[in-house]
Amino acid sequence: MSRKALIAANWKMYKTPAEAKAFVDSFLPKVAGHTRDEIALFPSPVLLPAVTAACHASNVAVGAQNIHFAEQGAYTGETSVLQVRAVDATHTLIGHSERRQYFGETDAIVKKKLYTALTYGLVPVVCIGEMLEEREAGQTASVLKRQITGAFGGMTPETAEPIVIAYEPVWAIGTGRTATPEIAGDAHRVIRAEVAKLLGPGVAGAMRILYGGSVKPENVTRLMAQEEIDGALVGGASLDPDSFAAIVKY
Repeated sequence: MSRKALIAANWKMYKTPAEAKAFVDSFLPKVAGHTRDEIALFPSPVLLPAVTAACHASNVAVGAQNIHFAEQGAYTGETSVLQVRAVDATHTLIGHSERRQYFGETDAIVKKKLYTALTYGLVPVVCIGEMLEEREAGQTASVLKRQITGAFGGMTPETAEPIVIAYEPVWAIGTGRTATPEIAGDAHRVIRAEVAKLLGPGVAGAMRILYGGSVKPENVTRLMAQEEIDGALVGGASLDPDSFAAIVKY
């Protein structure tokens, strides 16, 4: 089944509004007319208005790095889905490894955020992946299956159609270590098989599974050659417009 790749930039806690605007002004001409893949930028919340305005009417989508599971409320420091929609963002990351590792997000919280995103029409990019000690203990498959079941359990196939999964081996994020294309492909096959068990082969065959973990211009072509890899969630290499454009045009 043909799946259109998504190449996504996670800027994490970098850039000021002026720097974000300068990035977009430089980046958009480099990818103008690029239709093979979808492209999305995920800036921090304070940058969303500037980035969505700069990307208006372009071929580049914009998403939030995180949302709260409540529509609105007394949750100081959080970002609501209504706020994200109000500034014309269309996507959101959910359950990024840094959210799980540093902010205590559980599979149950990820599930609640996923349902909120779907309810309000955002495209959710659900992040899953194993820690180094889990990989070394041979637990990669069981961790991935647990995270998928935790997020998707009880969901109907129709509800799940917009979901994108991002596999991010935590041991390869920001470390310079990259899972080989074969290791990444194997993990993606485990993920797709588990989605098929929960939601059926049709949904599993259509669902895009991105790879995230030290993706760079030097390795993106080999990664994207894997049949099971449907795009990339790019961290550090997405902060420079030339570097990210090179990844998009692998």
